[in-house]
Amino acid sequence: MTTAAARVRRTYYVLGFGNTFAASLIWGVNTLFLLDAGLTNLEAFAANAFFTAGMVLFEVPTGIVADAWGRRASYLLGTATLAVTTGLYVWLWTVHGPFWAWAVSSALIGLGFTFFSGATEAWLVDALTATGYDGSLDTVFARGQVVSGIGMLLGAGGGGYLAQFAGLGAPYVLRAAVLVLMAVLAAALMRDLGFTPDRGRSFGAEVREIATSSVEYGLRVRPVRWLMLAAPFTGGVGIYVHYALQPYLLELWGDESAYGLAGLAAALVAGASIAGGLVTPWLRSRFARRTSVLLLTLGLGAVTVLLIGLVPAFWAVLGLIVVWGLLGAAAMPVRQAYLNGMIPSRQRATILSFDSLMSSAGGVVAQPALGRAADVWGYPLSYVVAAALSACAVPLVWLSRRERPAADTAVEPAATTT
Repeated sequence: MTTAAARVRRTYYVLGFGNTFAASLIWGVNTLFLLDAGLTNLEAFAANAFFTAGMVLFEVPTGIVADAWGRRASYLLGTATLAVTTGLYVWLWTVHGPFWAWAVSSALIGLGFTFFSGATEAWLVDALTATGYDGSLDTVFARGQVVSGIGMLLGAGGGGYLAQFAGLGAPYVLRAAVLVLMAVLAAALMRDLGFTPDRGRSFGAEVREIATSSVEYGLRVRPVRWLMLAAPFTGGVGIYVHYALQPYLLELWGDESAYGLAGLAAALVAGASIAGGLVTPWLRSRFARRTSVLLLTLGLGAVTVLLIGLVPAFWAVLGLIVVWGLLGAAAMPVRQAYLNGMIPSRQRATILSFDSLMSSAGGVVAQPALGRAADVWGYPLSYVVAAALSACAVPLVWLSRRERPAADTAVEPAATTT
């Protein structure tokens, strides 16, 4: 491996750590934060749905930024947008703003995250190819998962206890500050390698090409299509499961002001994420096909979510959360490597952004629906419904497997180019 390739990997790990640390500072308390601002469960998860709707709405325009101005420019715009919109969240909480304002600000936070989706991952793969990296993408993504998990562990746990002692707004203020720092680091460390931005075409032409590429290299490629169609079920359910745990655990504990406990639960998911990243290379080596890993983890994940709803006991749910986090973390690097191995370099950011769009679209529908179920029937039954929805992803991944793409059995990067 070249020195340049090692530098690219280190930069990816630094950016992953910083992004996840900043984002996860609020993960343990975000639902509690929204409820404290006067929103109902339906409104809180509807606000989260506007966040994912913002991701759907802005995926294409921000994908154009990544293609026309570069992955680095996209990353920098993402950190700036998230820092400003996080500050807006704090202001709305302070004044107990109306729901429509929460909806708008949530959609703008979604805008910030779309600058990251696809662009950072595409930057990594292209830069590694350009610098002569000849190792396994699974390993790089798995180590990135570990580093990000450490950031999540520190951020989620620390954010919960910071809220406990300094108020629910404190993690959001710290998050904005960390995002500013990450923008400075990215400006110094990130360079577009193996990719030349194309700034010569109009916005309309870019939109048409992205739409065409998303169909040509995404939906028309059968194994990619089935994998993307599974994303709404895994993404939509996953975000609800994560955020509903905060009030659900406090309800089981019997103290709705124990914010530190909610942060601890999020930190346990982070610890599971670290373990999952460490386990991925071992798990991958036990199966000839990547889809075998995905089918196993998706199936067990759906069962785990079902048990969270059927066994409403605090310590049991806490243990099941760890299992759920471990399964999801072990699957993610494998899915990333599988998908990247089936798409060409030039369209990589576009297809990865479209995949993220599909996942976000699931969240737009699932979050308010499951939030309403929690309002009417309680959190346990909402988890039972969530389990049924997440299980719908299993047959779709099986259909992707049936196409027998080369990326399913590849043991090194399949960096296709056009």
